[in-house]
Amino acid sequence: MAGDKPWPQVPVGNKDNNNAAVVIIGGGLAGMCAAIDLIKRNNCRNFIILEKSASLGGTWNDNKYPGCCCDVGSILYSYSFAPNPDWTRNYPGQEEILAYLTGVAQSYGLYQHVRFSSTVTDATWDDATQQWHVRVKRAEGTKEAESTPEYTLRTDFLVSAVGQLNTPKYPDIPGLDKDGFDGKIIHSARWDWSYDLNDKKIALLGNGCTAVQILPEIAKVAKHVTVFQRTPNWLVPRSDRPVSAVTQGVYRYVPGAMSFMRGVAMEYGELAHNALKGEAGTIARMAHQRASNHIAKSLAGHPELQEKVTPKYRVGCKRIIASDDYYPALLRPNVDLETRPIHGVCGKNIKVIDPETNEPTDSLSDYDLIVCATGFQSLDFMHPIKMYGLDHRSIHDVWEGGARALYGIAVESMPNFGMLYGPNTNLGHNSIILMLEAQSRYINGMIGEVLRAKRQNQPIRLTPKPARVAAFDEEIQGELKASAWNDPNVNSWYKTAEGRIVNNWSRNVVDYQKLVSNVRLEEDFDVVVVQQSNDSDKADSPSTVPRVGGRKKIHVGRVHEELRPSKTTLYVLGAVAGAAAIAGGFLARNPKLLEELRSSIA
Repeated sequence: MAGDKPWPQVPVGNKDNNNAAVVIIGGGLAGMCAAIDLIKRNNCRNFIILEKSASLGGTWNDNKYPGCCCDVGSILYSYSFAPNPDWTRNYPGQEEILAYLTGVAQSYGLYQHVRFSSTVTDATWDDATQQWHVRVKRAEGTKEAESTPEYTLRTDFLVSAVGQLNTPKYPDIPGLDKDGFDGKIIHSARWDWSYDLNDKKIALLGNGCTAVQILPEIAKVAKHVTVFQRTPNWLVPRSDRPVSAVTQGVYRYVPGAMSFMRGVAMEYGELAHNALKGEAGTIARMAHQRASNHIAKSLAGHPELQEKVTPKYRVGCKRIIASDDYYPALLRPNVDLETRPIHGVCGKNIKVIDPETNEPTDSLSDYDLIVCATGFQSLDFMHPIKMYGLDHRSIHDVWEGGARALYGIAVESMPNFGMLYGPNTNLGHNSIILMLEAQSRYINGMIGEVLRAKRQNQPIRLTPKPARVAAFDEEIQGELKASAWNDPNVNSWYKTAEGRIVNNWSRNVVDYQKLVSNVRLEEDFDVVVVQQSNDSDKADSPSTVPRVGGRKKIHVGRVHEELRPSKTTLYVLGAVAGAAAIAGGFLARNPKLLEELRSSIA
C-alpha cells in the first residue's frame, strides 16, 4: 500500500495536493521520458506532470493538421526502452505516433500523475523553503477550475519539458486577424477539423516542413490553393512506404534485428551531420546533388517553377525537408506558387509587393481560408512562463542576448532546475529522442542527489557555475559559426535577429550522449547545503554553506544505439569480406568470365 512506502515513492494525494518532490512542465515526448526515468532511476512516484492540453503527447497532440507525420524514420522514432515493432509506415502519421505515446504512458502508469488543462504562469524560487513555487492556472470551463481556478505548487525540483516548438507563431502581416480578414484563419498547430475545406480557395502561408505536408492533402479537395513562399527550402526524396508484415514480424521475434536497424538508421543520421559542418565537403556535395536531382526529376519540363523552388544557399543552412509529394502537388492545376512578398490582408484579398519597385501591386482575391504554416516562437524558451531564481533574478535577464544553458540543461541562477530540449540541443540530422533520453538521464542524476540530501535532512541546492555556463556556450557558439546554419544570408528559426544560433547542437548525437553521461557536481555546479536557523526571526532566511565532501560526480551512463557488432558478427563480416576479396581477385584475372557474369545478371 502507498501508506507503507517512504517518501518520495508515494504519489501525490489529496492531502498533499500542493506539494511534490518533482514537478514536470509538459507531457510530451520529453516530459514523459523524464517521468519514466524518475520511476526507473530514482524510485520516485511523488511527482506531477502539468500539461496545458487535455491529453498527453505534446507536439503530437497539438499538431493535427492534414498530412501531419514524422520527418524522422519510424525505426528511430520511439524510446529505446519502448521500441515499437508495429509501425505501419516508414514515416508514421500523427495519429499513430500519438497512439504509441498513449500506450507508453499507460504501461508506466503516468496518467495518475498528470494534471491536464493546467497552464504554468510563473515559477519562483523561494529561499525560505528552498523550493520552487509554481503558479498553475486551470483552463476555464473545467470542473476543477470551478473550485480552484488557480493554485500554487511547491516542489523540490522543477523540470521544464515544454520544448522549443510549443507556442504558435503568426506572421506579422497587416490585416492578418479577425478584423482584417473576412474569412477563416487557421494556424497549423491549432487545426480546426470542423471547417470544411471542400471547394474553398485557400492561401497557404509558408513552405517549411509543415506546409510541405499540408499542401498535398488540402490540394485534393480545395477549389484552389496559393502557396506563399518567402524563401525556398531544399527537399530530398522521402521514400515513404508501408512496413510489411514480414518486417514487423522480424522486428518483433528476431532478437537484435530491430536494434541493428535502429543502429543503421542512427549511423546514417550521424553521417549526414557532416553535411552541416564546416566547408562543403564530399557528403555536402552529395546531399546537394540529391536535392537538385529531386527538383529536376519532379518538376521536369517546368523550368520557371524549378527556378522558384531552388534555394540560393547550400544544403543544411535551413532544415532539410523530406517529401515525395510536395513538388507533384505544385503541378496540380488548382495550385499556384507565389514568391512575391505579402503587403497586407484586407477583406478576402491578399495584396503582394512588386520585388522590383518594392511597392504594393496585384491583389489576389476571394480567399475563404488562410492557413498559417509559419512555425513557432522557437527562440523564446520557456515562453510565456515567467521564472525567477536566486535573488529573484528573472530568466529573461539571464538570457539577455539569447538563451543559453550548461549542456542545454542547467540555467544560471536557476537552482534545482533542469530543461529538456533546451538551448542548443536541437538536431538537424537525427532523431531528437536520442537527445531527450540523454538529457533525462542527466536531469534524473541531479534530481537523485537533491532527493537523497533531503531524505538525510541536509537539503542541497544545485546551481550551475556561471563560468562553466559561459565557457560551454562560448565553445558551442564557436563551433556553430563554422556550420552551414551560420550562413549570414539565410534566416531560419535557429537564429536570433543578431545571428546567434540558439537552437541547434553543433556536434553529433554520440558526442552529446558522452558529454552528459556524468553529472560533474564539483566541476560544473555550486553545491550548497541549506541550514535552517533555530531562531524564529531568521526562519525565512536560512543560511547556506558550500558542501564539504559528498559525491564529486554521478555516472548516469548513456544509451548505446549506434552499431556495435559482436565479435561473431565481425568474424562473419570479415569472412564475407575475405571471400569477396578472393572472388574479386579471381575475376580480375579472368575478365572474360567477369563479362559473362555481368551479361547473365543483366
